[in-house]
Amino acid sequence: MKPTQGAGAVLREGELEKRSDSLFQLWKKKLVVLTAESLSLFPDGPPGKRAARAKELRFGSILKVDCVERTGKYIYFTIVTTERKEIDFRCPATSRWNASITMALIDFQNRRAIQTFRAHRDPALPLDPPPNLSLDQKQDQASWTEV
Repeated sequence: MKPTQGAGAVLREGELEKRSDSLFQLWKKKLVVLTAESLSLFPDGPPGKRAARAKELRFGSILKVDCVERTGKYIYFTIVTTERKEIDFRCPATSRWNASITMALIDFQNRRAIQTFRAHRDPALPLDPPPNLSLDQKQDQASWTEV
């Protein structure tokens, strides 16, 4: 069911709580799907209606994961977008969703930095290694093509 390689590969999925933007700022459960390119949020409810109302936070529009606070039961964290919008989340302390999202964001930012470097260094080089390679193979290929 889950793809294992490529940008659309599901790295992790599960439940996360998002603080609403309403006056009362209630915590609402969301089904969350983390890929190498984005974090998709699906509202709690019947599966048929979820997909139509899904929201996707693409890593290109995320500046950082910030404000981590631990309490006995929850980890609270904030995703800051490039437009400086702050989106508050919480997860059970044992799930460590904040670490999964942070690591996926760092990986995305590193890949983007390598692509930018390559494009400036030699515009004729392909920006991405073939998608069917593992991460180690991609790194090996990158080191060989940069020599």
